[in-house]
Amino acid sequence: MELGRTSSTPRTDSSLGRSISDGSTQSLSSILNNPNLGKSGVYSNYPDSSSWVGWWSSSTAISIPEFNPLSSATKPSDLSRSDFVPYISSILEPYQRFEDILHHTSKEEDPLLGGNAAASDPDAAVGQGDALVACLREVPALYFKEDFALEDGPTFRAACPHSNVSETLELQEKLSQYLDVVELHLVKEISLRSSSFFEAQGQLQNLNVKIVEGCSRIRELKETIRLLDKDLVDSARHVHELNSSRSNLLLLQHKLGLILSVNQALSTLKLLIAAADCAGALDVIDDLRHLLDGGELTGLHCFRHLPDHVVASIDSINSILSEEFMRASLHHVRDVDLVILSKAKARSSTWMNGSEDEVKLDGEQTSNLRDGILHIVVGLLRTGKLPSLLRIYRDMLTADMKTAIKTTVAELLPILVAKSLELDFAPGERTTDGDVGGSSLASKLRSLSSESFVQLLSTIFKIVRVHLMQASEVKKAIEWIVCNLDGQDVDGKTNDSNSISNMTKNLRADVLRENAEAVFSACDAAHGRWAKLLGVRALLHPRLRFQDFLTIYNITQEFISATEKIGGRLGYSIRGTLQSQAKSFVDFQHESRMTKIKAVLDQEPWVEVDVPDEFQTIVHSLFGTKPSSNGESEISQNSTLMGDGGLGQAAASLQQDGQVDLTVDIDRQTKSASMAGTLERNKADDIHHSHTNNSNTKERGKASAQSIAYRGVGYHMVNCGLILVKMLSEYIDMSNFLPALSSEVVLRVVEILKHFNTRTCQLVLGAHAMQVSGLKSITSKHLALASQVISFVHAIIPEIKHILFMKVPETRKALLLSEMDRVAQDYKVHQDEIHSKLVQIMRERLIFHLRGLQHMLQSGNNADDSDTQPSQFARSLTKEVGFLQRVLTRTLHEADVQAIFRQVVSIFHSQISEAFNSALKNSEAMPAESRKRLCRDTEHILSCIRSLPTGNQNESVTPNWGRLDEFLAENFGSETSQ
Repeated sequence: MELGRTSSTPRTDSSLGRSISDGSTQSLSSILNNPNLGKSGVYSNYPDSSSWVGWWSSSTAISIPEFNPLSSATKPSDLSRSDFVPYISSILEPYQRFEDILHHTSKEEDPLLGGNAAASDPDAAVGQGDALVACLREVPALYFKEDFALEDGPTFRAACPHSNVSETLELQEKLSQYLDVVELHLVKEISLRSSSFFEAQGQLQNLNVKIVEGCSRIRELKETIRLLDKDLVDSARHVHELNSSRSNLLLLQHKLGLILSVNQALSTLKLLIAAADCAGALDVIDDLRHLLDGGELTGLHCFRHLPDHVVASIDSINSILSEEFMRASLHHVRDVDLVILSKAKARSSTWMNGSEDEVKLDGEQTSNLRDGILHIVVGLLRTGKLPSLLRIYRDMLTADMKTAIKTTVAELLPILVAKSLELDFAPGERTTDGDVGGSSLASKLRSLSSESFVQLLSTIFKIVRVHLMQASEVKKAIEWIVCNLDGQDVDGKTNDSNSISNMTKNLRADVLRENAEAVFSACDAAHGRWAKLLGVRALLHPRLRFQDFLTIYNITQEFISATEKIGGRLGYSIRGTLQSQAKSFVDFQHESRMTKIKAVLDQEPWVEVDVPDEFQTIVHSLFGTKPSSNGESEISQNSTLMGDGGLGQAAASLQQDGQVDLTVDIDRQTKSASMAGTLERNKADDIHHSHTNNSNTKERGKASAQSIAYRGVGYHMVNCGLILVKMLSEYIDMSNFLPALSSEVVLRVVEILKHFNTRTCQLVLGAHAMQVSGLKSITSKHLALASQVISFVHAIIPEIKHILFMKVPETRKALLLSEMDRVAQDYKVHQDEIHSKLVQIMRERLIFHLRGLQHMLQSGNNADDSDTQPSQFARSLTKEVGFLQRVLTRTLHEADVQAIFRQVVSIFHSQISEAFNSALKNSEAMPAESRKRLCRDTEHILSCIRSLPTGNQNESVTPNWGRLDEFLAENFGSETSQ
């Protein structure tokens, strides 16, 4: 049911009225359910609240149970409460509900009274939600369940438990009451919440009235505007249309002129491209691009293909500029390659190093190159194609570099192979191929001698340098153009469209990056080809002589430095190849030296040999010292040559003197010298038994050729010691000339020193020389010579360490220093063990002689009284001591001799005095002759002890005073000879 339209709303338009009617229709229930009606005054024409509440209450009135009157026969006095029980029972439940509603209403009206006071204002507002709470109390909770459905069997039985009609009717009545209660409380809740809703309804109705009024005014305005257009605007509009027609005609005239100029520009562009005038063509293209970008040719169907034509013209210009750039950048160097190659063929018999006949571009050539590519580079910058052209240039430059190297090898290799076949190979240069003149390129490269191979590398070096210098000049020219044309166009005037300053930063960065990449790629290609040439001969180079390998190494280093300087970056690939081959060279040389030193040690007879002058020269070159006339060392003025290859120069001088294979000559000389020297020294040992320390020292200082001098001290040497010195000098050479491998060289020196020390200890102290060298015994002479060699090596280790560690990186010094210090300590321990062994030998000989002392004393009873000589015990002991003294003083240094004999004297004093005291105590009644002999023996032994060099400065005037002197004084004080 809907309410009708308001009578005050005018109907001027059907559509407008319809919209207003549609917007103003309301539901009757929403109006009737407004609890505030009659108060707000908005709907004053509707019944007040009492009227609609009464209407609603009457429509939903609850029927009161019928009251049956009492019979006339019943008297009031006979009535009792039980008579009213049926009536009370029938109204009890409605009455209780009434009481609850009344109580709840009182509570809603005045919650402060607790529901006991009557409400003074029935329309007073109560709390929101309280009505619903009361509703929940009055209506059973069953009907408020979310899943309440009467079609559900259990729910239906719980809601309708009655079975007869009267109970069902009563239940229907209750349900109606429940519905009334719920609606009543809902209305109250709505009244609390919906005041704004009904206010909006009133405002909406006022809005509809205003809308109708606005529509009427709009119609009036439209009519007024129509009249104004007809009377005033039509004439002015006609003038404007005529002016627009004139503008269109002028624009058409301009378009026709533009078409004419564009046609002329296209014809001119075609002629300029045909004449290779790229700068003029680019100017025309810039004008056409300006027209296209400005939109002036938009809509002209005749020029729909103009953008494609411009692009095609730019491609043609780029093609012309690219060809000119490649010709100016690459073609010139090919002529220079032919000149270099022809000279190399003509002088194939002479090795040319990389510094001869250098080809350089003078200032005029550089200026011509810059002028030649100026317009090319500027044109490519204007088209934005310079980065892509530089990428193409990079590939062509790389390919041209590879082709040039390949051509050089192909042209020069047959000549060098023929030259190499005419010469004798050094032992280490023999190729492993069965056919040295094989057809493969690798076979031919391996068949070259080191000199021929270096000549090939030198020629390649020159050609590569020419190509890289040309590429470097091109690179510099491009950089100069980019920097000097900043803000200027090609005509020397400012031009916003063509100036280099308007280039994007990305384009500028691309040009500079590709410009640098082109040169670096050429360098990288040259490095790769050079590394391949080295790789083909990788098995040969480790076996070369050091000087030959050093030549290849140096020219490669020079090649790397020169190319990296031009390219601007490090060439890691070729550096890795060179480092790998250098390490292989060091490894192979070390292995060969280790094999040789092992064989020499196993064949060493441990006899003294004379020291050739060459070895003294090596020591002087290594450590910068030489023996002076007064026996002290002095620093040579040539000692500084060590850092600049002094040892290499010394080795070269030896080779010039005919010492091609120094090791072989040394072996031959040392063997003959050792045999002759051994015979002479054996004779000297038998004849000169009474030489003093001074005479021994003088004899040792006379023959400088019999010892090797270091810092004024001479060391007697054996063959293996001299060979070790030669090897150490070669290791130092490798460290000086291959500084990148200095750490590896230090490790190899540590290894060979360790092996020499360990094997020497095994052979001499361990007596293994009796098995491997055929020695019958290990004598004190052998021990003394081993001590001299070990002492010499121990003395030069600090100098070797100082020289080697000048090239070692700081990061590895700590570890390598500890290794060298450990080796030096091992040599010192070995030297001390040899000296201890010499002392032990004398101790063992003393113990051996002391075993026959008791027998000698007992046999003294039968001795002749006229015999005044010491016993055999004393004579044998002192003879052996004297022999040891002669051997050691001739071989060892004075300090070492004194240290050894100090221990020998101490042992003699303690053990001989103890043995003599024991002999006197055990022989209670020793015959007089035995006592005299014991006294003579003591005096004889003391005389020998006093002559031994110990260096002791005692307070006593008697040299080497000890317990044996005390024994003599205590037991034979009156019997001693004066």
